[in-house]
Amino acid sequence: MNGWPITGTGAVAAVGSGTAEVFAALCAGRGAPRPVRAFDTSRLRTRHAYEITDRPQQPAAWLCRAIAEALAQAGLPDDLPDVPVLVGSGLRHLRVAERAWSAGPPPDPHFGRVLRERFGACDTHTFGGACSASLYALALGADLLATGRADTVVVAGADTITAGMYALLDRAQPGAPREVRPFDRDSSGQLIGDGAAAVVLRRPGVGPARAVLRSVGLHCDAGHVTAPSADGLVTAQRRAHERAGIVAGDVDLVHAQGTGTPRNDHAEAEALSRVFGPGGRGPLIAAVEGMTGHTSGCSGLLNTVLAVECLRTGRVPPVVGLDKPIPAAEGLRFSRGERAEPVHVQVNSFGFGGVNAVAILGRAA
Repeated sequence: MNGWPITGTGAVAAVGSGTAEVFAALCAGRGAPRPVRAFDTSRLRTRHAYEITDRPQQPAAWLCRAIAEALAQAGLPDDLPDVPVLVGSGLRHLRVAERAWSAGPPPDPHFGRVLRERFGACDTHTFGGACSASLYALALGADLLATGRADTVVVAGADTITAGMYALLDRAQPGAPREVRPFDRDSSGQLIGDGAAAVVLRRPGVGPARAVLRSVGLHCDAGHVTAPSADGLVTAQRRAHERAGIVAGDVDLVHAQGTGTPRNDHAEAEALSRVFGPGGRGPLIAAVEGMTGHTSGCSGLLNTVLAVECLRTGRVPPVVGLDKPIPAAEGLRFSRGERAEPVHVQVNSFGFGGVNAVAILGRAA
């Protein structure tokens, strides 16, 4: 087996709780933003987001739910004293800090305490690497297995909508979006969403695999604080292919980031065309943020969980909100919800500062 078995997955998002429920909702094209309830938006232009309905808005609770599901799928107990737990998060506990700022010191931005209390986890690490944080955590998890530092690793991502980030987007974007429209000419910007996801990685032969992590390609171009560079996105994809021992033509499906912002979508579409070639000959492309919103540092791992299900079931979620592709995306082959039989699936995750990560997953034997 060339790669690391993924033996369990877990997911929580605005469209549902649990991998099966989330995946079924997205394949059915369900998921839309609602008026924000977590904080007052009366002084902002934007009023909608992709919130998880249960409250209080606490990413640690969703994180534990996703990890518990992944452990159950992997046939492991909820007891992790010797298992590394790696969590990627762009905003961590910021929303809790916002609510508590007048009552005393803000909470620990690390998820370690709650993971110790819930799972007995002693070896925990939280990574704040912008929107690609959870795929960077996935890369480190693979490294721990490769170097013999662990036989099992739990990798997770969790993020929540915060008033501060929401207000910053409201001021920075040209319009006040009511939906996310990936790669669409009429997109008015990004809306953020709540989410958590988890996977269990194990050494080959330790447990049955749902899919195989073939590689994670990392690249930081540091070209701009916020605007992505197509060159950097191309490099990250090609590194992922090289590390997986495949070529671009072996990729059957791409889970694109597709945030709905003009610069991000243009750069990603250009990079995909350069890597896979123009004219609709490349892989099928999914982009789910029209149904989930942008789940920040969780987004890469959430798409990884979806990629596992695509490999297992042959189902692919449609790209909701895409009616008229931007010029850079006109030659790409976007999913309309058709069935497929992918052997290799690529997951894109690109963050501020050019912190880019791309994962390649393969079908389990």
